[in-house]
Amino acid sequence: MTGEQVPLHVVGATGDADAIVRRCAAAGWSAHRGFALLEPAWDLAERHLVCHGQIGDDHTASQAVLAAARGAGIVAVATGALALSLAADLRRIGPLGLTPGKAEAADGLDLDAEQRALLGRLAAGSTIAAAAEAEFVSLRTANRRIAAARQSLGVKTTREAVMIYIKHARD
Repeated sequence: MTGEQVPLHVVGATGDADAIVRRCAAAGWSAHRGFALLEPAWDLAERHLVCHGQIGDDHTASQAVLAAARGAGIVAVATGALALSLAADLRRIGPLGLTPGKAEAADGLDLDAEQRALLGRLAAGSTIAAAAEAEFVSLRTANRRIAAARQSLGVKTTREAVMIYIKHARD
């Protein structure tokens, strides 16, 4: 495999998984639904393949771990003991939670890619509803991400968050 970090995620909700898969796709990864891989080559790192889907049993979890061992990224939706077991197995392959495009920005703001995208659209004059639609998320999800951005930035209003974002984007 290359020295590049492979995305490995175990999340509890399909919406979270979809957001991670979109971020991976934007960074050049190819999305593959499911964890069974029929590729003849063992090392899949060069293909930048990210497998995603629901983990409902031990067999599917084993397929996800095998795909990760072959160099594929994993975005698995699982809960309970199965999620804990899968996360432990994936940690043996690499660190969990690293996502392409989520690296710390040079501006020093503690915001993830989705928060930055929404604040950027708001800074350009979009409404929250228009920004949500443009980022392919629900209005509720957009409001939650903007609320998390406000909390990260230590402000009470979305306007203040956008102003901080604009100021740091110019620097």
